[in-house]
Amino acid sequence: MQKVFVSACLVGNKVRYNGSSLCLDKTDKQWLDLNVELAIFCPEVSAGLPIPRAPAEIIGGYGSDVIEGNARVVGDDGVDVTTEFIEGARQALRLCQAQNIRYAILAEGSPSCGSQKIYDGTFSGKKVSGSGVTAELLSSHGIKVYSQHTAGQLISKLKES
Repeated sequence: MQKVFVSACLVGNKVRYNGSSLCLDKTDKQWLDLNVELAIFCPEVSAGLPIPRAPAEIIGGYGSDVIEGNARVVGDDGVDVTTEFIEGARQALRLCQAQNIRYAILAEGSPSCGSQKIYDGTFSGKKVSGSGVTAELLSSHGIKVYSQHTAGQLISKLKES
């Protein structure tokens, strides 16, 4: 059975920075539950960040810049959590590689998991085009990343195969 990596917050686990969760579209979640095996994972919690925690944003770039050492991930409390974000991304990649996972559904907007949009680093609520640390690391290793908003595209692709 095909395995799909999924952000833990998207299946109701209260692991987001503020102790909340997000959700996949109900129909998408039902199809996934019946047709694939979900590998449920939170990069930030796996790297040791607590729940709740200060909201964090990438300062000075995007996920790729963080991976290359040219940008940082910092909480709105001023605490640098770059090391934890990189470690969580590496753990996510190791899991995907160990389980031959080729697809991921990640939480849009997150400095870890955003695949199309992330916050701009000013803590003003403004989003910019770009990807988070985990989304970037997975993508750069050939894992196709979707968000909760584009999970239907993955489902269509999986139905065809």
